[in-house]
Amino acid sequence: ALELIAEHGFPNVTVEDITEAADVGKGTFFNYFETKDHVLGVMAEIQLGKVREAAALAAKGKQTIHGVLHDLVLHLAEEPGRSPGLARAMISSFLASEAVRGIMERNMREGRKTIAEVVAAGQERGEIDPKLKKKVVAIQLLQTCMGTVLLWSLHGEPPLKAWIEDSFQHFWRAIVSPDRKQES
Repeated sequence: ALELIAEHGFPNVTVEDITEAADVGKGTFFNYFETKDHVLGVMAEIQLGKVREAAALAAKGKQTIHGVLHDLVLHLAEEPGRSPGLARAMISSFLASEAVRGIMERNMREGRKTIAEVVAAGQERGEIDPKLKKKVVAIQLLQTCMGTVLLWSLHGEPPLKAWIEDSFQHFWRAIVSPDRKQES
């Protein structure tokens, strides 16, 4: 489905196109997805799962929050990073479909809340500036990631990973604890 969406755009892909490409019947498709829009909902669920995994890592305390957040943004960029066309198709689908937008908003709300928990852990450990509002930092992380994917999708070069690395380093310098800035 993602390949078809990247190639033709979400509005131009039918359930029949997806079932033919996957070599399954329409009945099988509808056993897993309520509508075509819900295919992208699954993508949003996968992304939310990555956020939950990051929170679990932060809670274990074996990895720095810098490392947890860094790995998170890299993992969040994996799917859209397959190709600029896929990233553009996903972004436009999120904006164009009211059903997909609703799914995305619910998942983004939970994702922001979960990222805010990771930020709070970073503040407690002295890695992140305690004066910053954790909810704002969570939104800024998502803006950094999503904005970077959007801009990369327009250019395609260098690879998305390089764009994400650069954006994350700027983001981190903005939130790092003042005590840690002096250590650098």
